[in-house]
Amino acid sequence: MTTSWLDTPEGAAWPTADSDETNPFLRYRELLWSWHRWTCAGLSDDDFTTMARALDDSVKLVAGTGFVTTPAGWAASLTPGSQGRVFAKDETGNVGGSHKARHLMGLLLHLAVDAVTGAESNARLAISSCGNAALGAATVARAAKRPIDVFIPTWADPKVVAVLEGLEATVHVCERQANESGDPCMLRFQEAVEGGALPFGVQATENLWTLDGGRTIGWELADQLGADSVDNVLVQVGGGALLTSCAIGLLEGAALGPLERVPRVWAVQAQQCAPFDTAWSQIPAATSVDERLRLAEQQADRLMTPWPDPSSAATGILDDVTYDWLGVARALLLTGGSSLAAGEDDIQSANEGVRTAGYNADHTGSAGYAGLLAAVREGAIPPTDTNAVLITGTLR
Repeated sequence: MTTSWLDTPEGAAWPTADSDETNPFLRYRELLWSWHRWTCAGLSDDDFTTMARALDDSVKLVAGTGFVTTPAGWAASLTPGSQGRVFAKDETGNVGGSHKARHLMGLLLHLAVDAVTGAESNARLAISSCGNAALGAATVARAAKRPIDVFIPTWADPKVVAVLEGLEATVHVCERQANESGDPCMLRFQEAVEGGALPFGVQATENLWTLDGGRTIGWELADQLGADSVDNVLVQVGGGALLTSCAIGLLEGAALGPLERVPRVWAVQAQQCAPFDTAWSQIPAATSVDERLRLAEQQADRLMTPWPDPSSAATGILDDVTYDWLGVARALLLTGGSSLAAGEDDIQSANEGVRTAGYNADHTGSAGYAGLLAAVREGAIPPTDTNAVLITGTLR
């Protein structure tokens, strides 16, 4: 394990091709760190399965749906060039309406392991979020009957706030204080953690295990693409955990699963909030990935600074700091990908395109496709390439 990165557990195994299990936390359990921690403690696979199913049943009672493989397929109407094709994976029907709950269910499984190994804490859970992550966290926390504090910005969607309150989360609206730099929600969250709360969010810098459940999206995508794969995968980046965990899953899909080649992974941010894209262009050159990342980490104060006045229709990626930027950078370096920033015209056009194609996505959820539109137009990605995008957030 390194900064904002999870290595593959020793003995990890890809599910057999004839497995008909649709719950990703069960289908891919032998890849999960939580499963390996569970079995290393002397507990059985059957007991893990029983525990995970019980948690999923509780999630169903709260959310109306449990965790299932999310749909994916070629979307002809999203082709940005004359010959290229787009493979879209739709996370809008996931628990909480986005991919975020995948990370949080992964954390919940680790809390279950802690409970049976004597490391359990009864502390309140805490998360900093502007929307979908908070909904995912509050949903699974309610299912597990754990109290949770949610730190949200002043501009959070009132519909989201109402749902959070309905889930019995304690909501804290965070205003920026005088002479304060950085996201006030994250600052208040970190204060809560310093006071004893358990970090239950989607920043691996705060809780590395958040990448464990997120990897399920990359594993599913690897199985859905199959051996042929695609040339590029474009992923929207706010805090960076989605791209990082998805890339880890794709790399594992090539090492252990069906992929014969790993697609180039591209980070997509909005031009009006692009801290990672700015840092990426300034990371010093080096002879190896590890050395380049070491130099980047040494210069973090210069490279990763808070973005002033973030603004975009894609509000879910307005993190003024890309918390897991080193994980994102590692993913791009290992896959040969790169970073780009999409303008608001592309963000608007992308959302119109995916909604016309039948996906009920908000501007954040379609931001990866916005990056593809920009990349093809600017010549960064050839129009004949095959590409995959994640459609991640439902339109509320």
